[in-house]
Amino acid sequence: MSLRSSIANGGVDKSTSSGPSDGGQEKQKKLLAADAGHFSMIKALHLADLITELNGFCGFMSVLSSMRYCLGPPQSYGSMWLALALMPFGLFFDFMDGKVARWRKKSSLMGQELDSLADLVSFGVAPAASAFALGLRTPLDTLLLAFFVLCALTRLARFNVTVSALPKDSTGKSRYFEGFPTPTSLSIVGGMAWCLSMGYVEGGADGVLGGCWGEGSLWGGVHPVVGVFVGWGFAMVSRTIHIPKP
Repeated sequence: MSLRSSIANGGVDKSTSSGPSDGGQEKQKKLLAADAGHFSMIKALHLADLITELNGFCGFMSVLSSMRYCLGPPQSYGSMWLALALMPFGLFFDFMDGKVARWRKKSSLMGQELDSLADLVSFGVAPAASAFALGLRTPLDTLLLAFFVLCALTRLARFNVTVSALPKDSTGKSRYFEGFPTPTSLSIVGGMAWCLSMGYVEGGADGVLGGCWGEGSLWGGVHPVVGVFVGWGFAMVSRTIHIPKP
């Protein structure tokens, strides 16, 4: 989650400002609302918005790489390494879009929504897809991975609704994150990279880390390591965890 929301919602009341001080929001609204051709929306995008799109691109390509790994031999890890590596690149673009928005002094509510959607793909769906590819494939595993993705979705939606109400510092920036920010799921991605390097994956020498409880049962069993995703999901939607912003 980048700093763009603090630009769009902080300090200044955008509903009562216009001209250069609105960061181009009013101009973008008019361009988006105008019926001016098939590709008129492209003209309404700011440079920061295009960088945000690259965040979503990295997340989607990570999902495809995880799928490609599932289609190949289990010992061929190239596609899986690519899937894991693309998510940190998504974080880079997530960080840069806020920097560019501040540098150009242009922000938009559309950029804020794009930022949340891209974060959902790169730090919600992509990690869950990688976990599935690495071996968390039982019915209960997939249900719990879905819970993680839904927590990321809920956390991002809550952020967009409450960001203007959170306590601000003198610059108009929110003082803290409420719950774990979705990009913190890269910590799990780092753990999956370690498991991949050690062979703790489906089809690897030692199998999935922690084994599978109830394997062969009617309900298909569950891998205990999926509990990390469940715990992270709860942490993302928590109202009591406050993480100070840098």
